Amino acid sequence: MDYELRNIKDFLQLYNRITDLCFNSCVDNLFGRDLTREEISCADNCVLKFTNVNQRLLKVYVGVQADINQKRMSEFEAQQAKLLAEQQQQQQQQTAVQLTPETATTSNTSESPVV
Repeated sequence: MDYELRNIKDFLQLYNRITDLCFNSCVDNLFGRDLTREEISCADNCVLKFTNVNQRLLKVYVGVQADINQKRMSEFEAQQAKLLAEQQQQQQQQTAVQLTPETATTSNTSESPVV
């Protein structure tokens, strides 16, 4: 539900920005109820340009975001491989430490004389 609410909020913010920008740029006469032909044409062009620019930016963003995601995934995989190698090295060291006392105990018993 939060995702849907966020989408609605983002859409309304974009709509309000377009409305504010195009109204301030195109409407000159506030004395009449109807828009003039020039104002209508200006508003249409304004919305069209804003929409086209927004779509182009979105395409670039999607492309760049895909590259960023790929880079993050590669970094994550490299980090995981490094952690796995460190973990294996620690296990090998622990195994070596565990084998060392057993070897010392075995060698001590074999060298001691039997009485």
